[in-house]
Amino acid sequence: MSIDRRRFVAWAVAGALAASPPTRAQQATVWRIGFLSTGSPPAPSIPDPADALWQRLRELGYVEGVNLVVEKRFADGKLDRLPELAAQLVGSNPDLIVTRGSTAGLTAKKATGAIPIVMSSSMDPVREGIVTSLARPGGNVTGMMFASDTGVIAKRLQLLKEAIPRTVRVAIVPGAPTPTPSGANWVRDSEEAANALGLQVQTVWVPDPSNWVDAFNAMVQGRADAVSIAESPSYIHHAKHIADLALKSRLPTAFGAREHVEAGGLMSYGLNLPAVFRRAGDFVDKILKGAKPADIPIEQPTKYELLINLKTAKSLGIGIPNSLLAGADEVIQ
Repeated sequence: MSIDRRRFVAWAVAGALAASPPTRAQQATVWRIGFLSTGSPPAPSIPDPADALWQRLRELGYVEGVNLVVEKRFADGKLDRLPELAAQLVGSNPDLIVTRGSTAGLTAKKATGAIPIVMSSSMDPVREGIVTSLARPGGNVTGMMFASDTGVIAKRLQLLKEAIPRTVRVAIVPGAPTPTPSGANWVRDSEEAANALGLQVQTVWVPDPSNWVDAFNAMVQGRADAVSIAESPSYIHHAKHIADLALKSRLPTAFGAREHVEAGGLMSYGLNLPAVFRRAGDFVDKILKGAKPADIPIEQPTKYELLINLKTAKSLGIGIPNSLLAGADEVIQ
């Protein structure tokens, strides 16, 4: 589909207080982008991986307040708010919508079949019913995804068991407050991977991403030896809260995002999220220049990184094997 390019007339003014009207007009294109996230607005104290998206767009010549207008909506982990927020963005008639989180992508897809949508993060858009094919998405959605099979989840659990060989029972925390298509897939994949490693599983849902007290109490009562926590924008927003409770509960944690380890979590194995968001900026640029989402293959990054927080390991009394430390992309002392 062709992009509706909004144009405005910018008059060149000789001086801030000049009384005479400008003598010439200059045409410029102003793009409107909607941003829909399952998570919360960025917190000043926590680096936001999505900043890389806006930085990439600036590098490509899209400057907010000059030729770019951005409307952002955050669900704060309350997924039932997403349909209303998506409707608000669609009603503002943007040129394109960027989504963060699988459920945000699915909700935006349901809200519009006309406005192009770029997923900055999605677990598996084919299984979730967002697109029909990775190579040729069809429709109005394309973008980035995390994983198409259980490989990444299995590797994360394997690394967790390697770090703590005594692990028998692992608590798994999906990236949604209630069962969703992506959450159900993640639980299923985690259970299959855990079974292959001889691990027992306890599934714990977190209805309020800002309060993990009940979740960690349930893990302790369920006698979990370690915790595997899914990627979620709202979880990253509360990374310090999660890390502090995990340490207080004496539970080793494995995540899919490095931000959790930087906040005090034990280890992570997953994508470099800023790099993923930067790549999403390239998708936005292609579409604004005329490419159709239906023809742009969905990309799955192939580079995954392992981070280990040695300070947290020592606090938990865990001796990380040297073989694991040697293979880590980064070790936080």
